[in-house]
Amino acid sequence: MEGANFPSRLIASGLFTFQDQLTRWFQWAGTPAWLHGILVLGVYRTLAWVVSVMLPPMAIFFPMFTLLEDSGYLPRIAFNMDHIFKKAKACGKQSLTMCMGFGCNAVGVTSCRIIDSPRERLIAILTNSFVPCNGRFPTLIIVTSIFIGGTFAPYSGFVTALVISGLILSGIAVTLLVSRVLSITLLKGEPSSLVLELPSYRRPQIGAVIYRSMIDRTIFVLRRAVFAAAPAGAVIWILANTYIGQQSIIVSLAQALNPIGQLIGLDGFILLAFILGLPANEIVLPILLMSYLSTGYLQDLGSLDGLRNVLVNNGWTWLTAINVMLFSLFHWPCATTLLTTYKETGSKKWMFLSFIIPTIIGISVCFILTQVVRSLSLV
Repeated sequence: MEGANFPSRLIASGLFTFQDQLTRWFQWAGTPAWLHGILVLGVYRTLAWVVSVMLPPMAIFFPMFTLLEDSGYLPRIAFNMDHIFKKAKACGKQSLTMCMGFGCNAVGVTSCRIIDSPRERLIAILTNSFVPCNGRFPTLIIVTSIFIGGTFAPYSGFVTALVISGLILSGIAVTLLVSRVLSITLLKGEPSSLVLELPSYRRPQIGAVIYRSMIDRTIFVLRRAVFAAAPAGAVIWILANTYIGQQSIIVSLAQALNPIGQLIGLDGFILLAFILGLPANEIVLPILLMSYLSTGYLQDLGSLDGLRNVLVNNGWTWLTAINVMLFSLFHWPCATTLLTTYKETGSKKWMFLSFIIPTIIGISVCFILTQVVRSLSLV
């Protein structure tokens, strides 16, 4: 993520500068304010956000992963991990699909094609979202840096890295646990034998690596994310700028969700941000800031100190931060992943299960933690 920060800022700067130019063109054309709001502050700003946050990490991750793939190293990973996944009655190749999920869960779901057994392929598809994609890493890193790493000032970077590593390991553990549960319930069966001819190590073909990583993976995911995020941007702007009485629809929805949010250690605005962020995880935090600050369009704060002040002023505690991290790790997949799941399985049933399983786990984990902490009066 650190290596992606500079290109991400560069892309964001260019795209948001062009937003100012779009605004001038709309003003010159004399278009209504609501049309400018929906198309520029809604659709375009959301797309700019998704592209600037999503593109750089994928453009780094997928070529590196494809290099390992082309060199003949990945089959050896699957072979070495097979005995661990056999204990969960799954397949060692699932470890490779999980690795792809760190870049994008939609690509992770697509890569499940490498698993021969239909049962084990479904297990891998249904559990892929438990590894955090690059869309969830910014939220995890920012919240960890502010509320956990920030309390250990001289070692904040090390502590933040340690916590993020712990979250990743938790996601892997839950993947194995859910795989095991599925193997003895909905998808009963014994693990198949992994028959794999290990290729010799070879020098990667740079042209093939660039094509597969950028065209087949990065552009594929980005295109689907853009199609999902564009209408979402319009809806978000409308909700934030349409008023019923003295408050916007987005505030009314957040207030309605607040009792549920409080039960799981969040609040209505946080829960609504995750719901509206269904098209792309990258926009969850900007939606939350927009709602807290009542700006009417996706918002960003340049410094962690400024962001911390906003969150603390809106009632965040250490428990809120931990629940946000856990819910971000264990909640429904993004719309792109859900659509890919439907395409790969051809079944609404499996798409629904891929949504409901992590959702139940995320809500349950946050609810249990919150009730235990409150019963012990630790907040």
